[in-house]
Amino acid sequence: MGAPRTPRERWVEEGLQVLADSGPDAVRVEALAKRIGVTKGGFYGYFADRDALLAAMLDTWEREATDQVVDRVRHDADADADGGGDPRALITLAGMLTFSGDRLRPIDLAVRDWARRDEDVAARLRRVDNRRMELLREMIGTFCPDPAEVEARSLIAFCVAIGHHFLAADHPGRTRAEVLARAGDLILDRPAGPESRGPRGA
Repeated sequence: MGAPRTPRERWVEEGLQVLADSGPDAVRVEALAKRIGVTKGGFYGYFADRDALLAAMLDTWEREATDQVVDRVRHDADADADGGGDPRALITLAGMLTFSGDRLRPIDLAVRDWARRDEDVAARLRRVDNRRMELLREMIGTFCPDPAEVEARSLIAFCVAIGHHFLAADHPGRTRAEVLARAGDLILDRPAGPESRGPRGA
């Protein structure tokens, strides 16, 4: 019997890892085949060409970054005893699923860089970000009645989640984690927790 065929998902996953590490130009069929340890002939059983692989990679990223995150948040909300869930906890969950792990965050940042040079990727990124903003508006709107403030809080939350990875500034007397926790308290209109007070107290 011949060797088992490399699954389609393996090509997509390796492509996403290369994208996160080195950008879209590094996603090459021959290089991926070498990473997987197979010949590149099997690639063409799944994909017509490299562009088809790139599209499949973006499909996977979009599904994991939006559909799966939204479904998880909705599930947790529905599982709550009164069917509503704690919107602040759900926002925190959505942020953790999207930006706190070692998988989606590097891919997300790589897609943002890629979108600067590719109009189709930029359109897809806009669609993903719009869905994320819709979820933030919905959740923040449950405890903030002012639509303008809802929009501002949603924007700040999104910018903090993405932008703090690029910030090199120090926070004298506090850790980045403490400052981020306090920013979350302000965005979500909740009392400062012990993790956000830092060494100086409240």
